[in-house]
Amino acid sequence: MPREDGLWGFLRRRLRSWLARLERPVRAVPGVERRLEEEYAEVLRGLEPLLKPYRDLPAFHRLPPEGRSPEWVFQHLEALAAREEPRWRKGYASGAVYHGGGPHVAFLNRVYALFSQTNPLHPDLWPSVARMEAEIVSMTAHMLGADAAGEEIVGTVTSCGTESILLALKAYRDWARETRGIVRPEVVLPVTAHAAFEKAAQLLGLRLIYVPVDAGYRADVAAMARAITRRTIVLVASAPSFPHGIIDPVPEIATLARAHGIGCHVDACLGGFILPWAERLGYPVPPFDFRLPGVTSISVDPHKYGYAPKGVSVILYRGRALRRYQYFAATDWPGGLYATPTLLGSRPGGLIAAAWAAMVALGEQGYLEATRAILETAARIREGIRQIAGLEVMGDPLWVIAFTSKEFDIYRVLERMGQRGWSLNALQHPPAVHLAVTLRHTQPGVAERFLEDLRESVAWVRAHPEERGALAPVYGMAATLPFRGVVRDLLHRYLDLLYTP
Repeated sequence: MPREDGLWGFLRRRLRSWLARLERPVRAVPGVERRLEEEYAEVLRGLEPLLKPYRDLPAFHRLPPEGRSPEWVFQHLEALAAREEPRWRKGYASGAVYHGGGPHVAFLNRVYALFSQTNPLHPDLWPSVARMEAEIVSMTAHMLGADAAGEEIVGTVTSCGTESILLALKAYRDWARETRGIVRPEVVLPVTAHAAFEKAAQLLGLRLIYVPVDAGYRADVAAMARAITRRTIVLVASAPSFPHGIIDPVPEIATLARAHGIGCHVDACLGGFILPWAERLGYPVPPFDFRLPGVTSISVDPHKYGYAPKGVSVILYRGRALRRYQYFAATDWPGGLYATPTLLGSRPGGLIAAAWAAMVALGEQGYLEATRAILETAARIREGIRQIAGLEVMGDPLWVIAFTSKEFDIYRVLERMGQRGWSLNALQHPPAVHLAVTLRHTQPGVAERFLEDLRESVAWVRAHPEERGALAPVYGMAATLPFRGVVRDLLHRYLDLLYTP
């Protein structure tokens, strides 16, 4: 992807602006808007059976006149869960459920029940939750190089990786505004950085300067260096990136950031609870954490490979001074003095307790053995994909394995795999598919089933070149259509569909 700085950045921004202006008169041509509506409707009709499969069960668009009994409610929810559980339980999902073992899930549910009424907003009522949150931060920091950092590593628990990333960028923005007088801050990041950075930029008024990746899908450090200006506040690296599972050259990026006196944020949401143990097991893991002096913040998700329940992330900082720019404090509110560490006010203490319980119950040995099983399984899957004619593994990933094809439409392979029960991730720029290997895939026979289904799906696509499919045209349109507003409209309508009873 072209650089966003310099002449090319200027031309690219002007081209986007020109296409946006061109889209309006094109859509005003008689018949075009009606045709778009027809295309939208066709796509959404194809998605509705997947997203709304419970037409046979009672629906509640209004409060029932009289409440149903707890037994009825539980049986209703049990029926929903029973339909959805087999796919993730049997290892058909990419990522999504990272542990899923029956005893582990039951243990976390018991812990959550003990603390379901707690709220860290009231530490006087529940000091135990405040203590557990502090210990989650400390355990995570020591896992990610705090012992060798030379400075105190601090942080908070958040609700998800997106909130962790948003808070980090808020901290850098406010730090740069107060200490350097920067009012139009810029963030330099590779095109493979998570979409959460774009969301954060929209909310915080930041300008993102994207740089390309190299042939191995690693951030181009030279392009980053050229993109830095006096308005740059932070460089971003992924460990690994979500699309291709590739670790950016964090040592070089951190050194570059330190030389310019700016931040270096490492998005380790996906890899923070895998990479330290992979390194211990002897896998080629480059330094990426607080052992590097230039790394100033890391986001990491216990609710992924930390095997905590969904809704738990951690944002870490090098030193308390930077973390304080994340905080919110109201000093003159009639309701009293009010301060919160994260975006949320009230937070679910039960999730903090369950995350703490998962980390303490697993310990170093538990994470080491889980990582060993995942990486050994991923190696078998990666080599199996490479042996399927027409498929190419992208880069050299450890456990998030992206693959593409130059011989046939990879989205049709994705769709065929979906018909066999698999829930995989579609990528674009270039078109590809990835599987994030979890403990669910380490169960006996799952890796073999995946490879056999993939071989048969590829063979089917080769044998039926005339088949159009439903998903392939959508991604084909998104990849080729210059009018991004049309694609955005489609995504907005997809979200509307989710909220349609």
